[in-house]
Amino acid sequence: MNGLKMKKFLKKYAWLIVIVLTLIIGLVFTFNGPGKLPDNFVLKLKNQDIEVYSKVNIQDIIKETNGEIKNDPLKTTDVGKQSQKIKIKYRNKEYDYEITYNVVDETNPKIFGSGAKTIDINYEDNLCNLVTMADNYDRYLDCKIEGDYDLKTEGSYKIRFVVTDDSGNQANHNLTLNVQKPNDSVTPPATHENLTFADAQKKYLTKDTEMGIDVSKWQGDIDFEAVKEAGATFVMMRIGNKTKIGDEINIDPYFKQNLQKAQDAGLKIGIYFYSKAASQKDAIAEAKWIIKTLKDTKLDLPICFDWENWSSWNTYHLNFNDLNDMAHSFLKTVEEAGYKGMLYGSKFYLENFFTSSYDRIWLAHYTSKTSYEGYDMWQFSNIGSIPGINGDVDLDILKIK
Repeated sequence: MNGLKMKKFLKKYAWLIVIVLTLIIGLVFTFNGPGKLPDNFVLKLKNQDIEVYSKVNIQDIIKETNGEIKNDPLKTTDVGKQSQKIKIKYRNKEYDYEITYNVVDETNPKIFGSGAKTIDINYEDNLCNLVTMADNYDRYLDCKIEGDYDLKTEGSYKIRFVVTDDSGNQANHNLTLNVQKPNDSVTPPATHENLTFADAQKKYLTKDTEMGIDVSKWQGDIDFEAVKEAGATFVMMRIGNKTKIGDEINIDPYFKQNLQKAQDAGLKIGIYFYSKAASQKDAIAEAKWIIKTLKDTKLDLPICFDWENWSSWNTYHLNFNDLNDMAHSFLKTVEEAGYKGMLYGSKFYLENFFTSSYDRIWLAHYTSKTSYEGYDMWQFSNIGSIPGINGDVDLDILKIK
């Protein structure tokens, strides 16, 4: 193309060339940000490691800066070198900037268990499952057993469990292992004296509390009119459960009739679900099943997340954060549907496993006086009795707000 033709071409398509150049420049700024920060901008970070899952904001790790930086939270859910893009305002201009920081796990695992265990001779299961192993971050822990023992020979052996996470943090637990021949004798069922609802009222009821019960299929057919006449003002009832991880959800076979009869008797009603969730996805699915099953049924009391799979905890491969995320996801789902959520747990597990904060707590602690603070409902007995129910029933106190 000669010079004359080139001039005619440029003149004819000048508008198109301008548009193309504008788009190219726009794309360059889109991918490269608004420009490089001037050389006199200062940003120095503290030379420190950040504990995994800790709540840390950007301002917490800044040592020195002459710019304006929004105090957003840092991502601390993964161990190792982390990068995070932030916005910086310097001399009335905004810039993109990327910071790097190091997240570490310096927290020891925990081992929960008794000081002695008795097993049958030729025991074939994993001895590490005689204790419960849990960690703040790792889901799979290395377990070794120190000490001499012989599972084929009767005797008492002193052993030590050594549990290590991926960061090298360690926990130890000493245990006396008693190996014995199988005992074929049948142990008679334990007997107990029931705590009557009337006696419990005298002992526990105050002007700031109400008393009620919690029930499931194990209580069979219930006369809720008699329960109400005995002085109970509320009932927590099981709506459903899973038999094991991955199973379909089962509705409690007595739930519908319990719901109708308790409503007819004028009792306040809340419900609980016996969860086998192994992930947030499972917990959310359980909550959605409850919402669908209730079909907009109005409740006076919360929907409770009841997770009690402690004997098989090691097989779930959860960390503390996973468990608390499951609970919060369940409760958030029911609350978004217009219900109140509540977490159920015994004192030990509320203090050692459910380490997050919750708006409402249903405490299980079978004692005459609990040292646990902050509960909304307290299940104080599992061997109660009340007119209208044949057999044992759990007794509960509800704080009046």
